[in-house]
Amino acid sequence: MNRPNQTNRHTLRDSSSTRGFLGHTVTLARYPHASRSRNSRGNCRGDCTTRGVDDPSLLPRLDLAGVRQVRQSEGAEDVEDVEDVEDVEDVEDVEDVEDVEDVEDVEDVEDVEDVEGAKEPKLVVFSGGTAFNAVAADVKKLTTKVSYVLPVSDDGGSTAEIVRVLGGPAVGDIRSRCLRLADETNEEARAVKKLLAYRLSSSAQEAKREWYEIVEGDHALWEGVTEPYKHTIRAFLVHFHAQILRHSSERFTFTGGSVGNFFFAGARTFLRSLEAAIFMFTRVARIPEGSMVLPAICTEERIKLAAELDDGKVIVGQHAISHPSCDVDSVAVDKSSWEELEYPIRRVFYLSSEGDTKEHEVAPVANPRVVGELASADAIVYGMGSLYTSICPCLILKGTGESIASRACPKILVLNGVIDRETSGSLSHPGPMKASDVVLAITDALNRRGARQAGELRHLPGRYVTELIVPKGGPVEIDEVVLAELGVRRVVEVESEHVDCGVHFEPDGLISSIGSLVR
Repeated sequence: MNRPNQTNRHTLRDSSSTRGFLGHTVTLARYPHASRSRNSRGNCRGDCTTRGVDDPSLLPRLDLAGVRQVRQSEGAEDVEDVEDVEDVEDVEDVEDVEDVEDVEDVEDVEDVEDVEGAKEPKLVVFSGGTAFNAVAADVKKLTTKVSYVLPVSDDGGSTAEIVRVLGGPAVGDIRSRCLRLADETNEEARAVKKLLAYRLSSSAQEAKREWYEIVEGDHALWEGVTEPYKHTIRAFLVHFHAQILRHSSERFTFTGGSVGNFFFAGARTFLRSLEAAIFMFTRVARIPEGSMVLPAICTEERIKLAAELDDGKVIVGQHAISHPSCDVDSVAVDKSSWEELEYPIRRVFYLSSEGDTKEHEVAPVANPRVVGELASADAIVYGMGSLYTSICPCLILKGTGESIASRACPKILVLNGVIDRETSGSLSHPGPMKASDVVLAITDALNRRGARQAGELRHLPGRYVTELIVPKGGPVEIDEVVLAELGVRRVVEVESEHVDCGVHFEPDGLISSIGSLVR
C-alpha cells in the first residue's frame, strides 16, 4: 500500500474536523473555551510522578480559574484547631475530626475503612477486553465496587464464528473479563475457571473430538467440578450445541473455539437475554459481590461497528479496523503486527444489518444499567484498550456523554503503552497520536461528533477527562501544555515494564495511582 505524504493527507481534511497543528492552537476551532483552563501543581502517592493540580476532589466543576476559592471554601467550615498537620492529602468529610495535632505524612496511611467517611470507592471502567485484563484482578486491592463496561461489537476470533452462525452480540470481551474476575480460592473454583477458559485445538478434527467429550461430560476438564455445577454448565453447552445443529445451512467451525464463549452463547439463546447470561456466568464463575460486567448496549441483535477515515472512506467491522488478518478463515487474532491505515480515523459509528454505508448508520442507546452506574460513581476510568474499537464504541451511545458530563467526580484516562494501527495517525499533525489527540478522540466520541442519527453534544474536553495516567517511558508523546488547555488537571506517570511493542504498566503502581486520584 502506498501511503500519501503527510502534507496531502492533511489538506484533504475539511475545516470542520481541524484540531489545529501546533500546541496552543489545538482546540481553538472546535473547543474555543478550553484554553481558559490551566494546570497548577500537585502531588501523588505511590510509585509515580505527578505533574498537574492538587486534589481533584477540590475541583468538582473543573473551574480551574477559581481553584483558590474552591480550596478555601470546600470541606473547611467545621475544621478547627488543626495544627502542625503536614502533607494531609485527599482528606474528606472532616467535620468530626477534633484535636488533630502533630499528624505527619498522612498520605502513607492506607486501609482506612474504619474511619468515618472512608469507604470503598465505586468505579465505572470503560476498557478493552484484553488490555485491561492484566490489572483487572488487582483492582480488588483498591475496591470491589467496580462496573466494567465492555463493547459487544467484536467480530474477530472465535466470537466471529458464533455471531456468523447464531447472530446476536459478541461476548468474547465480556467472557474474558468475567474470567479475570472469577474466584480461585478453592479447588472447584479453579476447575470451573479452567474449563470456561479452555480453547479447543487448532486442528479441526481434534477440536471437534474435544468438544464432543466436553459436551458429553467425559473430558478431563470436568475433574474437580461437582455434579450441581457440572449439570448447570453442561445444560447450556448442550443447548448451544443444539442451536448450531439447527442452523444446518451454516457449518460451524470449532477450531480454536472458547468453551466460555460457547457457554455464554448457550445461556444467551436459552434465556433470550445477554444480561441474564452474564448474570448466570458471574454466578458460575463466582465473581465477587459488587463487581459487575456490563455490555455497553443491551441488545440481542448483531452489532456492526464502522470507522470513517479522514478522507471519508468507511471501514466496516472491528476486526478490519483494528487488526485485519490475511487469513479471513482464521479464528486467531494477531495484534502484534499491523498495517498502518492510509488515513487517520475521524470517528466510529454503528451500522444496521441492512447495509455497510454511512446511510445505514444507527444510533443505539446506552445500556440503562451503565447510565445508572455512572450516576453514582465516585470515579470514571477510561482504561487501556484499543481506542477506536474498544473504548469509543462504549462512549458514542446516546446517554453516555450526558451522564459523564453531568458528574463532578474524577474522570481518569489511562493511556496505552503502545502505538497501534488505530493511533498510528493523527488528525492534527503528521505522525502518531499524542496524549492530547487521545483526549480529543474521547471527547469527540462522548459528544457524538459527526453522528448522523444522534444529536451532538458540545461539552469541552475537561468535562470528560480530568486526570491522565501515563506509563513511564511509553511511546505516546505527553504534550502537557496542550493537555492543560484541554482541561486535564493532572498527569501521573507510573513505573512500567518494557516489552517488545511498547511498555506495560506495573500493576500495583497503576492501582495505587488510580486510588490516589479517587480518594
